[in-house]
Amino acid sequence: MSAGKFQPRGVLLVLITVTLVYLTCLSLNSLRSPVRITSSNVVNCSEAKTWNARSCVGDEASDLYNSPRTFKASYEEMEENFKVFVYPDGDPNTFYQTPRKLTGKYASEGYFFQNIRESRFLTKDPDQAHLFFIPISCHKMRGKGTSYENMTIIVQNYVDSLISKYPYWNRTLGADHFFVTCHDVGVRATEGHPFLVKNAIRVVCSPSYDVGFIPHKDIALPQVLQPFALPAGGNDVENRTTLGFWAGHRNSKIRVILARVWENDTELDISNNRISRATGHLVYQKRFYRSKFCICPGGSQVNSARIADSIHYGCIPVILSNYYDLPFNDILNWHKFSVILKEQDVYQLKQILKGIPYEKFVELHRNLVEVQKHFQWNSPPIKYDAFHMLMYELWLRHHVIKY
Repeated sequence: MSAGKFQPRGVLLVLITVTLVYLTCLSLNSLRSPVRITSSNVVNCSEAKTWNARSCVGDEASDLYNSPRTFKASYEEMEENFKVFVYPDGDPNTFYQTPRKLTGKYASEGYFFQNIRESRFLTKDPDQAHLFFIPISCHKMRGKGTSYENMTIIVQNYVDSLISKYPYWNRTLGADHFFVTCHDVGVRATEGHPFLVKNAIRVVCSPSYDVGFIPHKDIALPQVLQPFALPAGGNDVENRTTLGFWAGHRNSKIRVILARVWENDTELDISNNRISRATGHLVYQKRFYRSKFCICPGGSQVNSARIADSIHYGCIPVILSNYYDLPFNDILNWHKFSVILKEQDVYQLKQILKGIPYEKFVELHRNLVEVQKHFQWNSPPIKYDAFHMLMYELWLRHHVIKY
């Protein structure tokens, strides 16, 4: 027989050998211990030069996101293509400038106004824009002593002027427009223009459904009090000896019940008064550090920073509310780093928290540390921070707008 007749058999042997080597490598790899997430090997996504599924939303942390692969792909597309046009009209002392300050309970609103102008998403060409930002700072108007009634008139006149001067609103009746406000002042001021509330995307601070919030259209803006008084908490579960913590005013039914049922408990630190943030050597913040779970009940207003405080200080938030749209709910799986309860569960609160196994608590805490970067504002903004997460929420909504 000639040598050529043995060629197929030789090729087959080579393929078999390569296959065996490959399967052996897979087998050996499967025997390795899984990678543990520690402070030393967690990748800081904001500093990473490249985005990859394993380092940020991959095997170890994928369940923190509702759809990690979709998030990865769509986020990259957003950063590459998303453009927003900011209307330049209006009194610059009322509308176009950044709100009064980047601190306090309206800091998130102020940071967005500043971040959008610092970012790559800004375009001066409306024909390139996917969305249009109406730069109304109702909080700034309130700071000037403007009444709610006058604010409503100012906003209505301003939006009407945009509609008459530019063709962009009329293409979708405002569906591709959005505005940002920290809720309690802004919502009242914008209610005078029905299409602004009904059609435009409202970005508001951590809303509940009973104030006209439309989940598939509007966006929950995390209210973050920055700068934080103390560094972020994390990898410190052994120091958290208090089962649960809450301190606040009885300004809602659920808070009244929470204080009445649990304020004298020896394992739950429940205080029927607000601890001053400026006194007592940071007593309020330090109680977050000592606690495993931080109770976040609904109040008389929905612009509470308690959830963001809990996340920053590494205290697992316990959402105690019947109707609440959590920030970045379209992206993050909140069940992986928080405890979500109905208001009726307040009577069994202690039993529920004590019933969470220690291993589950450690997992929740670890996941909480992973999402802290998403609830941090920066100037200029950095990848995956609160600004970019909000822009991604807007990016998702622009896809469903029909022209």
